[in-house]
Amino acid sequence: MGFTIEDMRIVAQEKYKMELVAGKNGWANSISWLLMVEDTTITKNFVGKELVVTTGLGFNTEDKLLELVKILDEHHCAGLVINTGYYIKEIPKKVLEMADERDLPVLTVPWEIMMADMIKDLTVRIFIQSQTDEQISSAFIRAIERPKVIEAYKEELSAAFDVDGRFQVVVFTTETLDSMDSVDRKRIGYRLQIYLENISHNAHFLYYNGAFLLIFNAVDDAPRDEIISGFLKRARLRMPDRDVYVGVGSAVNDVSNVSISYKRAVYAAKTAMKNRESIQRFDDLGPVRVLYSVPDELILRELGPDLLRPLTDYDKKHDSDLVLTLKSYLKNNGSVGKVSEELFIHKNTILYRMGKIRELLNCNLESGEERLLYYLSTLICDL
Repeated sequence: MGFTIEDMRIVAQEKYKMELVAGKNGWANSISWLLMVEDTTITKNFVGKELVVTTGLGFNTEDKLLELVKILDEHHCAGLVINTGYYIKEIPKKVLEMADERDLPVLTVPWEIMMADMIKDLTVRIFIQSQTDEQISSAFIRAIERPKVIEAYKEELSAAFDVDGRFQVVVFTTETLDSMDSVDRKRIGYRLQIYLENISHNAHFLYYNGAFLLIFNAVDDAPRDEIISGFLKRARLRMPDRDVYVGVGSAVNDVSNVSISYKRAVYAAKTAMKNRESIQRFDDLGPVRVLYSVPDELILRELGPDLLRPLTDYDKKHDSDLVLTLKSYLKNNGSVGKVSEELFIHKNTILYRMGKIRELLNCNLESGEERLLYYLSTLICDL
């Protein structure tokens, strides 16, 4: 997922005598661009993942360096490269400690290195890797949009993924994500990647159709769940002002079935947002999964809202909860006691409501067929 700090070290360790001196936990941060910075003015326009290079001309004191590290962390930058030996002889200990605390990589390059050559070399490498990532994203989008046209994506993805293996799509979203300014959306995407890029498993991260996607390849359930929970924890720290919702699609075999996992993940994410839950797995949705797959919207409307119209009209007119009561009653197999516990309502109230429900629906809800029909109807209305 991008040209990372570790990738840069491999290239630059011998060639440019580059050393990582702090922020080692940020080794997997990817770099969107490389910029020479000698004052903090330009940082106001940063969107995330920038790698800053400085000679120290404008940061030749401990306080100025501390301020720079703090600003770069707040802007979710990839790291800081300091050209040591002239303006900055030695990096202060407090600066290194702050970088370690914030997992912001700080690297050094000695003064005798020609910085212009290094910047040009690394910029080209960053660009090439970003092009590769874009090609992979485009191939996965084709797999989602045109799954039957296998030749449009399978060969291209085979270089980096086990295309015959197991795939699973996870959707991350926030409210109004698709209507955001593209710069703000890009910032959020970079914040998500700050954690996700530390994943050693095979996966790809992209933005598509109003949501961020993480596509796992050949990752078992336990490490997948660990990655998702770790991501959510990190997201809450990085974005305390936003609720992040996660939908987990079903695991499928072969890249040609990625579209199935994606559609299920999208539905699970929408369900999570509706219920104000952090995460929803499609496979945990029970019988709703069958209803989700029905393409005939007319039959769903007839068996859902139309069938329950007498109850929904009554609820609107009297500010009551007959539909909710019916769903709980049928889910709990007609147990008034369980409905009372679930809805925190007195048993006599439930008995009264059920009498009104039978009257409005003109049925006694005694046969298994009737109960199944109306329970499906409440689930369809939830859809």
